[in-house]
Amino acid sequence: MHIKLHRQLSRFYFTYYFFVGAFVPYWGLYLQSEKFSPADIGILMSLFQISRIFAPNFWGWLADHTAKRVVWIKLTALLGLLGFVAVFWAHGFWAIFFVMAALSLFTSSTLPLSESLTLAHLATTNGHYSRIRLWGSLGFIVASVILGFVTEAYGIQALLWFLLAVQIILFGLTFKLPEAKIAPHDHDEFSIWQVVKQPNVIALLVGCALMVTAHGVLYNFYSIYLSQHGYSKSVIGLLWSVGVVCEIGIFMLMPKIMARFSLKAILLISLTLAVLRFGMIGVAIDSLVLLIIAQTLHAATFGSFHAASIEVVTQFFNGRHQAKGQAIYNSVAYGVGGTIGGVAGGYALQYLGGQQTFILAAIFPLMGLLVIAFGLKLMHKPQNTQGMFR
Repeated sequence: MHIKLHRQLSRFYFTYYFFVGAFVPYWGLYLQSEKFSPADIGILMSLFQISRIFAPNFWGWLADHTAKRVVWIKLTALLGLLGFVAVFWAHGFWAIFFVMAALSLFTSSTLPLSESLTLAHLATTNGHYSRIRLWGSLGFIVASVILGFVTEAYGIQALLWFLLAVQIILFGLTFKLPEAKIAPHDHDEFSIWQVVKQPNVIALLVGCALMVTAHGVLYNFYSIYLSQHGYSKSVIGLLWSVGVVCEIGIFMLMPKIMARFSLKAILLISLTLAVLRFGMIGVAIDSLVLLIIAQTLHAATFGSFHAASIEVVTQFFNGRHQAKGQAIYNSVAYGVGGTIGGVAGGYALQYLGGQQTFILAAIFPLMGLLVIAFGLKLMHKPQNTQGMFR
């Protein structure tokens, strides 16, 4: 891959996930400071997942229909920035609700559009997805660690200005993204729904949604859960970083892992370790050592699972369906799965307590394990595996 192109994409991933690394660990704590209940926080945080069910499909259709991606990435980044500005004046449930709804409607679409842009470049430049994506993980780490100390020193309100600055930078970087040429694919003659209704595709989407359901609980309530048990914001930020450091490690190792193991095996191992991870978070909240061990499993429950899932999605959705395929994957896995986890997790946290909530969360990857084991049949490795993950 051309060095300049690699740098442009990596820089965008770093900044996008820098925003995520500031938002995910600390936004729930901000909402808690605004006196919202866990159930209310679950509903508000789930707006991002709910918007992922619908919005990315619209933008994905536009991207494929116009054969352009960068123009829509620019627009969603700008509208997401404008939506966020209103949060400085929003107080009370409904005011925050509408601001977060507007924000999530656009920011939820930026990533799948960026993924499809990156994959389109990789298809014609023989590049490495994992080596670009790990910069996103690095951005998440840097933000989560910095924000832990910033919010300790200046209060949780500092988060708002931090997020605003990052979104301005992200919008500026969209002007550095190069457009990609879309390579033709064997499935181009099929309609998108002919691809979606294949049993293998359904099994993949359902299995991914079940995995993300558990992570919906994690992303929305892990920081609150830790805070309730006496952990400081700086320790919370460091625990988040442990998971993402391990995620970077697995992205670097993915070429060797994917050369040795089948994609299905990687998905099954990741789901098994997810059952262990969420169970440990539930039962070992008072042991920092065991919490750290549980966080290292993020390498599998997100890192290897995401890399393998993206590769399988690319097998089924490519060519003229590429952006729509990424949008459908994000809609079902992160939209439906994340919404169920976020809303159900909020009520579970409020009425059952944190420990029971995370123990119950382990049931979802267990169900996903069964779906993938019996429902997903991959006959061969994709032809572009060597190009994407060498």
